[in-house]
Amino acid sequence: MSNILYSISVPPTSGRSPQGAVVLLHGWGANCQDLAGLADYMDLSDYQLVFPEAPFPHPYNPVGKMWYSFPQDYSFLGKSEFGDRADLSTSRDRLIEFLTHFTETSNIPFSRIILGGFSQGGAMTLDVGVRLPLAGLMILSGYLHAPLQPQQASLPPTLMIHGRQDQVVPLQAAHQARDSLEAIGVTLNYQEYDMGHEIQPIALRQIQSFVKEFLPIDNKP
Repeated sequence: MSNILYSISVPPTSGRSPQGAVVLLHGWGANCQDLAGLADYMDLSDYQLVFPEAPFPHPYNPVGKMWYSFPQDYSFLGKSEFGDRADLSTSRDRLIEFLTHFTETSNIPFSRIILGGFSQGGAMTLDVGVRLPLAGLMILSGYLHAPLQPQQASLPPTLMIHGRQDQVVPLQAAHQARDSLEAIGVTLNYQEYDMGHEIQPIALRQIQSFVKEFLPIDNKP
């Protein structure tokens, strides 16, 4: 049990049983508190919000975490196979274990879970999203680890949001991921905004709309 990733979990504030869960992964050098701070700004009171923490300490931020370290001069363009890195493989396995454990303890099935992430967390979302029968994926300022293959066409509906002025993950990386997803027939909602490497209120509104569309609420009493 001690191997399960640490997380912050915010139960529904509506007083009802969760209508589903939204799991959000932080980026490189942040921690689970980073995205958990968004909970109060999203109109998702019928859902359980879950914020796991990456397993590896960040080399420069004493309170930061990372899902893996970057290769030198990494371009974010996913041109080569990135799946054999030991730290990425560990994070992938532990995240799948975390999500599986969550379904068992919460009684919320994979089909009622949307997985999302920011930056490196967005790349992890795409990486793990091909391996689990999730309700949807949300990629915020993210990128691909490696080119998608035709057999990965079972990816669920996906929301991608990227800033045109992103100075960390270049817009070209978002275009590459967008084109790869479209090429294998994924139902994709792709949005660009005049923002940097960040999550602005307009992106939060897109997240809310996506969650409510693909995790519709049961309005029965």
